[in-house]
Amino acid sequence: MRDGYWVPSEVPSRPQVCMMLGPEGNRVALCALCFPAAHPSLLGFAGLPEARTDTAMSELVPEPRPKPAVPMKPVSINSSLLGYIGIDTIIEQMRKKTMKTGFDFNIMVVGQSGLGKSTLVNTLFKSQVSRKASSWNREEKIPKTVEIKAIGHVIEEGGVKMKLTVIDTPGFGDQINNENCWEPIEKYINEQYEKFLKEEVNIARKKRIPDTRVHCCLYFISPTGHSLRPLDLEFMKHLSKVVNIIPVIAKADTMTLEEKSEFKQRVRKELEVNGIEFYPQKEFDEDLEDKTENDKIRQESMPFAVVGSDKEYQVNGKRVLGRKTPWGIIEVENLNHCEFALLRDFVIRTHLQDLKEVTHNIHYETYRAKRLNDNGGLPPACLIFVEHLVYSVHVHTCVCVCVCVYM
Repeated sequence: MRDGYWVPSEVPSRPQVCMMLGPEGNRVALCALCFPAAHPSLLGFAGLPEARTDTAMSELVPEPRPKPAVPMKPVSINSSLLGYIGIDTIIEQMRKKTMKTGFDFNIMVVGQSGLGKSTLVNTLFKSQVSRKASSWNREEKIPKTVEIKAIGHVIEEGGVKMKLTVIDTPGFGDQINNENCWEPIEKYINEQYEKFLKEEVNIARKKRIPDTRVHCCLYFISPTGHSLRPLDLEFMKHLSKVVNIIPVIAKADTMTLEEKSEFKQRVRKELEVNGIEFYPQKEFDEDLEDKTENDKIRQESMPFAVVGSDKEYQVNGKRVLGRKTPWGIIEVENLNHCEFALLRDFVIRTHLQDLKEVTHNIHYETYRAKRLNDNGGLPPACLIFVEHLVYSVHVHTCVCVCVCVYM
C-alpha cells in the first residue's frame, strides 16, 4: 500500500467481500477493493478519500426505481367476434409441444415390509417398472427392497412419452428400535427439492431442469382391520408436510366387505383426529367443481383398498391380472373385488397433473421459502467472482466488476 492506496503487486489474492442493503431492501455484494472506506472496521485497511468513496457509492448503488403502476383490470368486450381468429388452436399447440418434450412423473412407495409395494406399482403401470432389469421374469419372486432406490423408465402410450421414476423404499417397522425411521425417506425427498432449487437459481441454467422431485407417495397400510399403528401415524404426520401422501390399504382381499368398509372409516377418522392431511388436501381445491369431486374421493374412496398382482390368469375367455386362491381368481381391475381401478384412475387419469402442480406450487415452494429465509434471503450458494480488475494510475482508483453467480 502506498499513500493509503493498494498497488497491483500488493492486491490480496482473495479480496474481502461485504454485503450491503440496496435501496429496495435487496442485498448488494461489494468487493472490498472497490469500497474500502465504507466499513474500515470490517475490512481492516485504509480506504479511499471521502470524495472517491461517494463517487464509487453513486456508481455501485443503483438509484431507487419507481414502483410499477398497478395494471388496470381488463375490460370485457362482446364475445361475439366478427370472424374466426383461431384462439382455440392454442390447446392443440400446447398438446404438440408437450408431446415432443414428454412428461416426468416420480412416484414413491412407502410402508411396512411384505405389503406388496413393488408389485402394486408394477400393476399400476402394467409393466415391471419396479425393477431395472427388463429380463426379469414374472414368475420370479420380487426380491426384498433393502435401500432407497430410484428406478427410471420411459413408457409410451398413444404417442405420449412419460419418464416414470419409481422410488422404492425399504420396509420399516422391522427393527427393534424404530425411532425416527422416517428420517431417511424425508431426507431423500428434501434432497430432491434442494437439487431442483440449485438448478433453478443457476444463471446458466438448463432449458428444462431435470425434475426428480417426488410427486406422489403411496403409503401402504397393513390390513389389520383394527386401527393404524402409532408408527404409521407418526410416519404420515412427518411425510404429509413435504409430499403428497395417498394412503392405500394393501392386500385388501384378506378382509371381508364389512371389515374393509369399517376399517376405511376408522382410518379416515384417525387421520383427521391426528391432523394428518392426505392428497387431495381440502385447502387446495381451486373451485366448487374441484371441491365436489375431491370431497367425494376423500369421504368415500380414501384410503383405497387395493390388491396388486402382475400375474395373468384366464377368466371367462380373457386374460386378467389377478391373484389365484383356492376359491377362485381375485381380479385386480374388477371393482367388485377391490378398488385398484379407482386408485389407477385417480393417480394417472384424473389427478396426475394436479399432483405435479401441488408438488411444485405448495411443497417445493414451502421448502424453497424456508431455505431462502434460512440464508437471509439469498440462494443456497452465493459465490462472488472478481471478473475484471482495472487499475487507473492517474486517478489512483481501482474499479472492480463483481458478478454474483447463484448456484
